[in-house]
Amino acid sequence: MFDTDSIVSLNNRIYRRRQRFNRLMLALSGFTVVSGLFWLFWIILTLLIKGGGALSLTLLTQSTPPPGAAGGLINAIVGSIMMAVVATLIGTPIGILAGTYLAEYGRRGWLAPATRFLNDVLLSAPSIIIGLFIYAVYVAQVGHYSGWAGAFALAILVIPVVVRATDNMLMLVPNSLREAAAALGCPQWRIITFICYRAARSGIITGVLLAVARISGETAPLLFTALNNQFMSWNMNAPLANLPVVIYQYAASPFEDWNHLAWAGAVLITLLVLGINIAARSLFRK
Repeated sequence: MFDTDSIVSLNNRIYRRRQRFNRLMLALSGFTVVSGLFWLFWIILTLLIKGGGALSLTLLTQSTPPPGAAGGLINAIVGSIMMAVVATLIGTPIGILAGTYLAEYGRRGWLAPATRFLNDVLLSAPSIIIGLFIYAVYVAQVGHYSGWAGAFALAILVIPVVVRATDNMLMLVPNSLREAAAALGCPQWRIITFICYRAARSGIITGVLLAVARISGETAPLLFTALNNQFMSWNMNAPLANLPVVIYQYAASPFEDWNHLAWAGAVLITLLVLGINIAARSLFRK
């Protein structure tokens, strides 16, 4: 016969040990959450304190000034928008088509797993390597920096994010939807276009927005591709001003007015990235 008292005592010891371990893990988890939020709010608060005072109408209407003169960041803002738009238009279709192949056509064989692995490597690769690559294959060949080169570098950064988002979202679409459409005689390209894309639309769009948020603050690839331009320019075939490089150069300068503009530019990028992330999670929550 079993000793009921000893079993109960043993279970109580196991329960108490598990309870202590659970409380410890809850405390550690809560600490990490509070720590992460603390640093996030500290960064945002520092940006607002340092750069909030420089936010004005002049910032959005005048070009970057010489030392000791008043000016703004309109040329850098326009240049960043131009390159981000071109990069998104180039990288998004490639990323969506590649992700579609991985999820819909590459379920058998070795090509899809190999492509996913290489895509993850590209996703985690330092952006400066992308900038050096575009410098070697484009800038060095044409002999000058340009907005096109910057857009190409940013497009390469967009592609792996969109590929991963498209692949993951399409894999979540139930196979029963595909089978039902196929049973009605629908070809596979129609199944993908009218059923799978519509079911995964919110996740794919969220991935595109997150890719845009990522490239908005990239500095390293633009130093080797677009460089900078102190004046307003709409010519993508010439050096083009952009916010990340302006922030990098002005923050390291000895001129106080340039330092203020650097903080203001950092605030603009932070608010842009924060707004895109909030919009991606609120508008496409379903």
